[in-house]
Amino acid sequence: MTLEILEKFKDPELCRELLGRLREELDGEIRFMEVCGTHTVAIFRSGLHSVLPAEVIHLSGPGCPVCVTHESEVNSFIDLAGKDNVIIATFGDLIKVPGDKGHCLKNAQADGARVEIIYSPFDALEIARKNPDSTVVFLGVGFETTAPTIAGTVLMAKQEGLKNFKVLSFHKLVPPALDVLISDPETRIDGFILPGHVSTVIGIHPYDFIGEKYGKPAVVTGFDPVDILQALLFMIRSSKEDRPATVNQYTRGVSEFGNPKAVEIMYQVFETSDALWRGIGRIPASGLEFREEFAEFDAKRIFDLKIGECPPLPGCKCGDVLKGKMTPEQCPLFGKACNPAKPVGPCMVSTEGSCAAYFKYKVD
Repeated sequence: MTLEILEKFKDPELCRELLGRLREELDGEIRFMEVCGTHTVAIFRSGLHSVLPAEVIHLSGPGCPVCVTHESEVNSFIDLAGKDNVIIATFGDLIKVPGDKGHCLKNAQADGARVEIIYSPFDALEIARKNPDSTVVFLGVGFETTAPTIAGTVLMAKQEGLKNFKVLSFHKLVPPALDVLISDPETRIDGFILPGHVSTVIGIHPYDFIGEKYGKPAVVTGFDPVDILQALLFMIRSSKEDRPATVNQYTRGVSEFGNPKAVEIMYQVFETSDALWRGIGRIPASGLEFREEFAEFDAKRIFDLKIGECPPLPGCKCGDVLKGKMTPEQCPLFGKACNPAKPVGPCMVSTEGSCAAYFKYKVD
């Protein structure tokens, strides 16, 4: 695809035209939820949030993988980091995510733990090769976007016979979480902007239940202003005409059936399991755990980690923000006790978190 074509998705004139159509076709309030941290940032960075009609209510969902990582899961990161001869390998956005006591990997690192920030799970393999007397534990956090790559890394380690490489799998699956959110009577959602990156892997059909079961429109869309406005226009028309459907606006990046090979690799190593989501709780069949034949790489099993419920962080409303029950500035800690320099909750830690996006971009 040429740069000229890609630039059309940022075209200010086309954006103005789409905004005009959107205002003309609005017939009452519509509440949409985006389910991707990149969409969260895109909506604010582009200024769309400030120009949408007041009747278009924007809710941020559980689309930031760092944000939905449960407090008890973060506790296990810190516990592992404190063990002898253990090296934690992690993406940088996890380093400041707090557990239930407010401690994070950064604190563990300051106390002497070895925590290595990496840019790819393959970097963790290299650390394992260079440190044969230590156990390297890669923190497997993310959605269907990252899970296939991590599964591929495990397959490589198995082929290589790398015995000191382990993965702590806390991967989450997006469709089961959407099912829980849309069925929650306290959260009114009229339509979804679906995650573009996740959809490149799983395609569009895992979301069909949104229209078939709940009668709501849902759109897989890209991250430029024109993408998002086209998605909103579809939602408005679909709601008016009572023709709910899941559609793919992001055809330049997402195919109908996604990436079957990536899905095959993911399920070669992992199988579905129940999973804890911060602020939501335990959702059946919404996580990935190691299959028996790959148990040697399962840090949870190797270190006999018990992942149970624990209380949320005092005063932090990340859970309600992730469920679309409130916007970040409605949290009493927002911008005061909780800010990017001293985050209390994960939604202010991650660059894809709703609170961080509100803090950085929101214009009243």
